[in-house]
Amino acid sequence: MRSPKTWVALERWGRVRLSRHVTMRDVLFSEVAALHGVANVPEDPDLAIASGTRLAEDLLEPLIETFGPVDLRSGYRSIPLNDLGATLKPQKMATTEKNYANHIWDRRDGKGRMGACVTVVIPWFAAQYTAGRDWRDLAWWLWDHLDFHEVYFFPINAAFNLTWREAPRRRVLSYIAPKGYLVGDGRTPDPDRARRYADFPAFRGITYPTIPA
Repeated sequence: MRSPKTWVALERWGRVRLSRHVTMRDVLFSEVAALHGVANVPEDPDLAIASGTRLAEDLLEPLIETFGPVDLRSGYRSIPLNDLGATLKPQKMATTEKNYANHIWDRRDGKGRMGACVTVVIPWFAAQYTAGRDWRDLAWWLWDHLDFHEVYFFPINAAFNLTWREAPRRRVLSYIAPKGYLVGDGRTPDPDRARRYADFPAFRGITYPTIPA
C-alpha cells in the first residue's frame, strides 16, 4: 500500500480494520496534529498495519472482550508529528528515535523489531481508580493476562501506554506513586498478586454476536 496522498486514500487508510473491534481510524487522532495542522500519515502503511494488527489482535481484543469498550488515544504517530510533539512544552512526546516501533508504528527500532503502542483507558477500572482503588490491581491483571512488551501508567484515569513489540521485554512502569518499575528487568512479581484482581470480570468473558460465514 502506498502512503496516502489524497483525502480519498486517507479515508480508505482509516477504514483498514486491525481487528474485530479496532480500525486505523480509532488510533489516528492527535490533539497536537489537530491544533498544529500536521498530517498524521504513514510513510510505510504496510508496516503500520502489520504492527498495529498485532497490537489490536493480541492486546486490545482481550481487553475489549473482558471489560467492554475501552478508550483509545495517542496511538499511531507519523514522524513529522512526533518531531513536532517532542519539541513542545510541556513535552508530551518522547524523541522520535525512541518512538520507533512504539507510537511510530511504521518504523522498526534499532534492533529491527516492529512494534506499536496506544494509550488505553478502561472505563470500568477508571471509575474505581478515581474513587481510590490502587492502579497496581490493574497492572498485575495485565501482567498475568497479556503478552505485552511494556505498560506505563499515568495519573489521570489510570491511563496506560500499552506496547506490543517483537521479542517483548515484559515490564510495567508508572508515573503514579510508587513511581518507576513495578515488575520486569529482573524484578520478581508479587506472589500474592491474584488477590488484587479477584473481583475483575472473567477473562474474555463477554460474548459478542457471531459473524455469519
